[in-house]
Amino acid sequence: MKRYVILISGRGSNMEALLGAALPGTCAAVISNRPDAAGLAYAAGRGIPAIAIDHRGFASREEFDAALAAEIERHAPDLVLLAGFMRILTDGFVRRFEGRLLNIHPSLLPAFPGVKTHAQALAAGVRLHGCSVHFVTPALDGGPIIAQAAVPVRADDDEATLGQRVLVEEHLIYPRVARWFLEGRLHLVDGRARLAGEATVSGSLHVPRID
Repeated sequence: MKRYVILISGRGSNMEALLGAALPGTCAAVISNRPDAAGLAYAAGRGIPAIAIDHRGFASREEFDAALAAEIERHAPDLVLLAGFMRILTDGFVRRFEGRLLNIHPSLLPAFPGVKTHAQALAAGVRLHGCSVHFVTPALDGGPIIAQAAVPVRADDDEATLGQRVLVEEHLIYPRVARWFLEGRLHLVDGRARLAGEATVSGSLHVPRID
């Protein structure tokens, strides 16, 4: 059975969605860069090894990433899932896990990379906002897109209301993509995300029904 590791920095709602999806594999560990991350207690309560590696205890980003990578490798995962992991990873770390490192980002990439994506979307006046699952590359939020989900931006939206609707979609598409990978259907090939039976899944868009 395939194994996966989840990286978090906070409450871990996407982690919860992944763990609740009955993925075809075993969650070998949940790791956080913050010892106070609420998601660690949730994982431990499910009998999953919950490990904190405090980034503040390292002199450099490279030293932290080396320690993080060593801990991940100790669990021998086939897949590493970033689920609200709020650290910019070094090129060396990304290359070490290339092709088996996924992230969920709260915008329709390539629009609004980085942080405060909901505020960026509202300031730009876009009609659609959403989330993207992508392979991680050294370019920040610039890896090949696997799947996206969109939500309408309403006239009365603020960051909280818009973010909550996006989060609902995150919880739907991230487990779906993780399942594709663990089933052996999803691969990174020549810089493109490829799904068995389809030429490519890059840029696919799911728009939920608007009631």
